[in-house]
Amino acid sequence: MADEKKQSSSEQVEEDDDFKYILRLSGNDVDGEKPAFVALTDLNGIGIRISEILIEKLGYPRTKKIGHMSDEDVEKLEEMIETLEEIVPAWLLNRRKDWVSGEDLHLYGMELAQTNNDDINRMRMVRCYRGIRHESGHKVRGQRTRSNGRKGLTLGVSKKRG
Repeated sequence: MADEKKQSSSEQVEEDDDFKYILRLSGNDVDGEKPAFVALTDLNGIGIRISEILIEKLGYPRTKKIGHMSDEDVEKLEEMIETLEEIVPAWLLNRRKDWVSGEDLHLYGMELAQTNNDDINRMRMVRCYRGIRHESGHKVRGQRTRSNGRKGLTLGVSKKRG
């Protein structure tokens, strides 16, 4: 029985020779010990549904750890992420009818953060309501502000000591 355990552990070590604990995808590090469909959500702009679609199109088992993925599959996956607009239906993209180009785009990674900052800065420059709310640090989407979302010192009832 001890020999079987030694053999299985040695087989596992041989299996893990090509295992990648950190995978580099689209300029970001992805944890190789996570299942494939969960690991792709580490990339900003890629959620669980899009990651499931990508894994299914690739033909990779969704619950298998992404660290076992071959280099060819990683290259195919990167190409699929870059051409996501062609793979995914338009209603699933995160930037439909872009303000500048008018195209349906799907942004991810640093490009997503940069575009978001550009949009907020444009709203500030135009002095629209949302831009002013962003500037002053208030809620932007119509939420109530009287009793919720306070930062710093809290207001309200304070107990008397004694």
